[in-house]
Amino acid sequence: MNPTTPASPFRPVSIGPLTLKNRFIKAATNEGMSTQGVPSRQLAQLHGNLAAGGVALTTVAYCAVSRDGRTLPNQLILERASLPHFRALTDAVHREGGLASAQITHGGCFTFIRERSTARPLSASGGFNKIGMMSGMFLKQAMNEADMQQVVRDFAQGARLAREAGFDAVEIHMGHGYLLSQFISPLYNKRRDQYGGSLENRLRFPRRVLRAVLDAVGQELAVICKYSITEGVRAGNSAEDGARIAQMLEQEGAHLLVLSAGMNAESITTMFGSSFPKENRVQQKNPVIALAMAIQRRMDPVVEFRELYLLEHARKVRAAVKMPLAYLGGAKSLASIEQVMAEGFELVAMGRVLIAEPDYVNKLASGASCQSICTACNRCVAMMYTPGGTSCVLGRPGDARLNSEPAGVV
Repeated sequence: MNPTTPASPFRPVSIGPLTLKNRFIKAATNEGMSTQGVPSRQLAQLHGNLAAGGVALTTVAYCAVSRDGRTLPNQLILERASLPHFRALTDAVHREGGLASAQITHGGCFTFIRERSTARPLSASGGFNKIGMMSGMFLKQAMNEADMQQVVRDFAQGARLAREAGFDAVEIHMGHGYLLSQFISPLYNKRRDQYGGSLENRLRFPRRVLRAVLDAVGQELAVICKYSITEGVRAGNSAEDGARIAQMLEQEGAHLLVLSAGMNAESITTMFGSSFPKENRVQQKNPVIALAMAIQRRMDPVVEFRELYLLEHARKVRAAVKMPLAYLGGAKSLASIEQVMAEGFELVAMGRVLIAEPDYVNKLASGASCQSICTACNRCVAMMYTPGGTSCVLGRPGDARLNSEPAGVV
């Protein structure tokens, strides 16, 4: 779909069966706005405000497809009992003229949930679990065929439930070190069967998941894949690998790819494009999370933010496929957004910018602003662990009362 003339970011675009009113996506970010595994009123309000602010498609992050698939205790879970609360959120988005996407995911061994149906957290390979050093789950369990079949069913059922809840799209999370990423990445996948070794083999299970989701909802919902185009680690996947991954996901029939990067444990600065501050207005009370944040600050190199920090890598993907792509990574001005459009990317996904200014798209469209107030300080990431959930430190904190009330309770 590489256009000969740059597309306007304010023109509609079709993604599978879905038509977006413009080219702006609110990227999935963990807002810390779920209570008892369902969306809070604060989360519904946040996504409604993003739609009112001009975003065409807003993504609700980390909707686990099973209880075993959770990363953290209060993570959203797509199950039938939670549907009224998800419906309250999608209704809020639709009232404001926007569309909503559910990011469906399974954490694999990247989990802090000890209560589970298996003796150890599932992953591509067994053995030592470095993430478990912070939770006491020091070993992980290699998935067998029965495990894979169950997870494939869980993703398909999660997509069907998302459709029932009123979502317009689902985004399969294949990046950042979660379960599907653990199959794709040579850092985690040490298998010697048909699911390990070559990149094609490592994509075999994620492709099964994608195919099942497409078969379940692909005629009605846009099916999006988010993945790490580069893992930012010497022994991990490179941008050249990322381009080949895109080709395989295109062959399988994905409607859109969201081009992220990095891994949660090994290379978080690759993901965010800048270092995390040592000081923060947040005093983290959860000792496990506080330890994880401290370790990340010590391990990661100091990186200064620059706009479009992933563009060099994303260009390799753009050259490799014809399907629609959403650029993600440091687009925080009209000039950078227009550059992304000029280089043939159909959409722009933004996270921190829209946390800072939920109405940023409307400001761009009206000419009221060309540059975001976001400084890429990354303090909003730690804010998700506060009672009010994620907010920009330049604005007001979230409402702790609204964040404690399920969205579907009037």
